[in-house]
Amino acid sequence: MTSHASRFQSTVPFYTRYRLAYPPRLIERVIELTGMSAGDPLLDLGTGPGLLAVPFAAAGMRVTAADPEPTMLAAAGEAARAAGVTLTLWNGGSEDLAPGMGPYRLVTMGRSFHWMDRAAALTRLDGMVAPGGAIALFHDEHPKTAENRWVGVLHDIANRYGRGDEPVICERRSAGYRSHESLLLDSRFNVLEAVSVVIRRPITAQEILGRALSMSTCSPEKLGPRLGAFEADLRSALAGLGELAEIASLVALIARRP
Repeated sequence: MTSHASRFQSTVPFYTRYRLAYPPRLIERVIELTGMSAGDPLLDLGTGPGLLAVPFAAAGMRVTAADPEPTMLAAAGEAARAAGVTLTLWNGGSEDLAPGMGPYRLVTMGRSFHWMDRAAALTRLDGMVAPGGAIALFHDEHPKTAENRWVGVLHDIANRYGRGDEPVICERRSAGYRSHESLLLDSRFNVLEAVSVVIRRPITAQEILGRALSMSTCSPEKLGPRLGAFEADLRSALAGLGELAEIASLVALIARRP
């Protein structure tokens, strides 16, 4: 999936604890819109610690959870056991997809599609998604609002520690960058529909630090001996913001064939 896969090893405990979970209402809505039924096969590509795989399995789907980072895959297995559900674990990424896999009624990707060769992944998935099936890309967005002022602070501090120089960040800022929607519209999965659930919650400085360390662009492995300085700088910057809150939109972009 990415040459950065090994960097995620150091993010696992933070990703599991501090990344936003996908609300049950969003999972239920995607199941309804894609016509999924209990027992239908689902591939969660780039599963991480199972934030999508586990709730879809709990809803009755037959889930294969795939990730190129073994530590992430192990965390997904632990989450499944804790939830009392079963996952089929597969150590691989989008470049490992092969003819004969599937067919799947739904392929989900939670905050992982941007790490892939997206056009190549969509071509491979066209041979693996069953007729009438779909792809669903999940992510979260933070609107520009006073409650989310900490987001800009986090990015400013992270950029001072090299986040802004990461290829994945530079690519998004480039004039030639194409959004997920743009690439999907040029693929076989070009019938698009987005659904979202908006939440508001209090958030602490510790949670913001944990969220930062869950990202490969400022992971503990990348920060190395600068981790302590990063934490101190972030906490100091956040201290002046007063009471902290988070407003986020958890989004699923559903893509089908015509």
